[in-house]
Amino acid sequence: MRSTRATAALARLNARSEGHHYTMALTGSGQFILRERLAGADRPLSAALSLDEFVQLADSLGPRKEVRITKSEAAFMKQLVKKDEAR
Repeated sequence: MRSTRATAALARLNARSEGHHYTMALTGSGQFILRERLAGADRPLSAALSLDEFVQLADSLGPRKEVRITKSEAAFMKQLVKKDEAR
């Protein structure tokens, strides 16, 4: 389904954003609107967007999760930097 990708992006945004609750609305033309729920009322945060634009907006909002890197990945990246410097 089209809206599954939008719903997943909204769920990620809500998981990252403590103290905020975001919702989405689907227009009759199949576009998505991002809204923030404040004191029981919804405040629109965007105009009607296509699916790709909506997912991009939802992923850009809120705090970022820190990417975890294992020790072996860090060692491998260090080796790649050394190889690039040797050239």
